[in-house]
Amino acid sequence: MKALAMAFRPASSGDRTQQGVLVLILLAAILFVACLISLGVGPTGVGLRDLWAYATGNAASLSTQERVILEAVRLPRTALGLLVGAGLAVSGAMMQGLFRNPLADPGIVGVTSGAGVAAVAAIVLGNTVLAPVSMLLGNQFLPLMAFFGGLFNTWMLYMIATRDGRTSTTTLILSGIAIGALSAAIMGLMIVMADDRQLRDITFWSLGSLGGATFGRVLSILPFIAIVLAIMPFVARGLDALILGDAAAFHMGIPVQRLKTIVIVAVAAACGSTVAVAGSIGFVGIVVPHLLRLAIGPSHRFLLPGSALGGGALLLIADSVARTVAAPAELPIGVITALFGAPVFLFLLIGKKGVSMRDMP
Repeated sequence: MKALAMAFRPASSGDRTQQGVLVLILLAAILFVACLISLGVGPTGVGLRDLWAYATGNAASLSTQERVILEAVRLPRTALGLLVGAGLAVSGAMMQGLFRNPLADPGIVGVTSGAGVAAVAAIVLGNTVLAPVSMLLGNQFLPLMAFFGGLFNTWMLYMIATRDGRTSTTTLILSGIAIGALSAAIMGLMIVMADDRQLRDITFWSLGSLGGATFGRVLSILPFIAIVLAIMPFVARGLDALILGDAAAFHMGIPVQRLKTIVIVAVAAACGSTVAVAGSIGFVGIVVPHLLRLAIGPSHRFLLPGSALGGGALLLIADSVARTVAAPAELPIGVITALFGAPVFLFLLIGKKGVSMRDMP
């Protein structure tokens, strides 16, 4: 408990390397526990003891039904939740670094809505207008559509909010609201065109859920999230430099425009793919990085991997709650993350405990 309190106390000035490493270790332990909870807790009779028997090679002691539940339901659901949570949290941290604004979030500023429009278009038009593209891309059709939708909105947002290398926070928020409203209108038109089956798919998707997770869905999102996680070490220093402004970052040897392009594509990839397989899940991308800044400061070499670990753990715990709190019914996971994330975010704002992006280590 003493180590936990020390790791998550408000960050102070000076070298925070030791504190950052400690936080990453603790988050890895929390993620491990979250995976165990996700695999071993649910409305069915498969519990932690059965999970231990399966993990230690004693699967013969389990019934066929119990093995099917673990292998075909809980394992892909846990893997999908880990990838979705990591993708959402890392994309939020990257966007906040890009815009030099700790309140920037893909869901708030309209990036997720762009991915949502493309995903709805794929659901509604996948068997008609977009049928040739759907047949060509197969399982990657929906994730790729959502990726390009998120990329388009992200690029538009950046172009509108940035003038002479400076991003206006007010313009960012207002343009995000406008883009989100336009996306919602287009989505409404798509819903009018949908049939009953498509409406059910859209309704289920819009609330956010890991239900129906399969290893096929895991494999469809894995390349996008893997790319985002792989570039973290290469963009961390550049995002730290951007805190001082574009000109300062350029004089420090950072290829600013290339960095921004990479981050924009990465955010679109993470948001688009997660929206495609899990629907709209809010607050993960803003609450997790914000809480980590309180603990370790704004250094992205710790913030980005910490966001991946924390986002995965948060989403797995939220999904476990969604599956069990109203069993045998299942609550939408987006409702759980909003019930947790919104009060935490408001508390941080009202209590003035937020961390400025200029609070450099």
